[in-house]
Amino acid sequence: MLAHVIPFCLAVIGLAMILNLVRLIRGPSPADRILALDTLYINALALIVLLGIRQASELFFEAALLIAAMGFVGTVAAGKYLSRGDILD
Repeated sequence: MLAHVIPFCLAVIGLAMILNLVRLIRGPSPADRILALDTLYINALALIVLLGIRQASELFFEAALLIAAMGFVGTVAAGKYLSRGDILD
């Protein structure tokens, strides 16, 4: 059963990543582009976790954890820059 579900999930997440990329390029405002980038990296995390399940490797999960931490910090920094014009106070 899992052998049939994972390829379907990979295809759906790939489609979501393509749509996020379109929003990132065509976003009408910088805030929309930051949100699209945030959603894009979350979809990339889901893709990495699915590949980890498919390959039965714990290395993918550790990589996903590191990317999640860096993505969160990047999103906070981008939002702070957008709202204040400066990252450091």
